Amino acid sequence: MSNIAIITARGGSKRIPRKNIKEFCGMPIIAYSIEAALGSGLFDEVMVSTDDEEIAEIARKYGAQVPFLRSSEMSGDFAPTIDVVKEVLEKYRESGREFDYWSCIYPTAPFVTAEKLRDAYKALTESGCDALVPVVRFSFPPQRCFVVGDGMLKYKWPENEFARSQDLEPFYHDAGQFYMQKADSLQKKKTLVPERTYAFIVDETEVQDIDNPDDWVIAELKYRKMTENR
Repeated sequence: MSNIAIITARGGSKRIPRKNIKEFCGMPIIAYSIEAALGSGLFDEVMVSTDDEEIAEIARKYGAQVPFLRSSEMSGDFAPTIDVVKEVLEKYRESGREFDYWSCIYPTAPFVTAEKLRDAYKALTESGCDALVPVVRFSFPPQRCFVVGDGMLKYKWPENEFARSQDLEPFYHDAGQFYMQKADSLQKKKTLVPERTYAFIVDETEVQDIDNPDDWVIAELKYRKMTENR
């Protein structure tokens, strides 16, 4: 098997300036994703897709490859992850390198560890699925959510008003950490979540979106707690 880890780290970040290389618990936050990928032993290539020379320099410092810079078309605010991955795989294909599996790891995912990547890869390959996505359960059941209309609060689904939380179907959302997929599946299905996608369930204590400075503080607290418990 030949596998590649793609860490996506463009330079632009408006809510948290220089977010992908901002110091997080003593290291640039992207370093955690690089070290997890390298430490997993799963990948023949660990590369960073970026349009930013400073990010590229830091990525190389921590052991990742940056064989080319991301195109301007894939560097905007609205460039989808799937298109960035496609661009990387096509660039490698042009140089004569093909991979059986790829994993796209976000640069602001310090909760991703080498062990977690190994567990995910084992689950994916043993399941026979085409892809794997880490997911986390909603802490409150969405079936009992409210909506607001004309300034008035009401249940979206009134039939669930008196339902016990434990009796409602668990709902999950993308943990925002990484994706894994067979390379030929991406070519054929053209989606990050094809029909045969393995649900890799992650504990909510190891998940945190980092979209603003408050999120950053919470993520550092969670990370320190996670590492204390190892």
